[in-house]
Amino acid sequence: MSAFGFETTGQEVASTCSDAIRGKVILITGPSPSSLAAEFARTIAVHGPSMIILASRDTSKLKPLVTSIKDTAPEVVTRLLTLDLASQDKIREAAKEVNAYEDVPHIDVLVNSAGLMAVPYGKTEEGIELQFGTNHVGHFLFTNLIIGKLISEDGRRTSRVVNVSSNGHELSRVRFEDWNFGDGQYYNRWFAYGQSKTANILFSQALAARLAKMGVISVSLHPGAIGSTNLSSHLGKEDWEGLGEIACNLGLPQFNGGFRFKTEEQGAATYVFAAFHESITDETNGRYLENSQIVDFKNYKCWARDSVEAEELWKLSERLVGQVFKY
Repeated sequence: MSAFGFETTGQEVASTCSDAIRGKVILITGPSPSSLAAEFARTIAVHGPSMIILASRDTSKLKPLVTSIKDTAPEVVTRLLTLDLASQDKIREAAKEVNAYEDVPHIDVLVNSAGLMAVPYGKTEEGIELQFGTNHVGHFLFTNLIIGKLISEDGRRTSRVVNVSSNGHELSRVRFEDWNFGDGQYYNRWFAYGQSKTANILFSQALAARLAKMGVISVSLHPGAIGSTNLSSHLGKEDWEGLGEIACNLGLPQFNGGFRFKTEEQGAATYVFAAFHESITDETNGRYLENSQIVDFKNYKCWARDSVEAEELWKLSERLVGQVFKY
């Protein structure tokens, strides 16, 4: 086990992973202003990756991040990619663009960080509940469409896929028979968030099972509760009270107020750990991480570590994107 913990910062983890970061190509989804993905990008930039690809629905908002990276690490190439995870047509366009990068034969790390938390009911262009469709299904499709940039047929060149989940997965398993909440009739924003975060963990597990022999390591993580990011800026007092009521009913006291918050620098630590730390190996492929540690199986929900549910989610996701991915 590593010596890292709750208060560890991304800079502290990165300093131990500097050799692993140097020269790598990293693609990050969702590095919007005041996001952990943006903090992760700034943190690793000073350790000399060759390229950081920043994918966002609105790339114009990424200009301050690009400037920050250039100011601190002018030798690092940054590239912007327009990626709208709520539209499968636009995901396919973005993937086509990535696959056409002649100067990027291999992507070393893909960090799927873009996401929504506890938003009002909505749907993707394909009619999928918005949190499930964006947080999981969109990343499922994008990752599989660019998999040629990640795999190594002989398994000699490794890559990592990091799916940003949350301890919010404790709020709900994947609702395989009703992922759309009765077309919104039974919608609860927190259960929907929990479903999508469980899916992030199961997706990592399924990827690991399929692609380990091709050099892919896939893990998921909970970055911690961060009070200063834009992820929860839309939530009001009633929304948090709703979470508290659910927490009481489910016996989850950690969601009933009194959150112990991390700084953005601390929140980025597990990102860096997941993407680069040497303790993430074939033996820990598919695992769930928190506080820059590998979480013991007994310390996260059974529905997020069940191989049968991971396979069921994979098949459901293929149906929702209308494409089968056989590895």
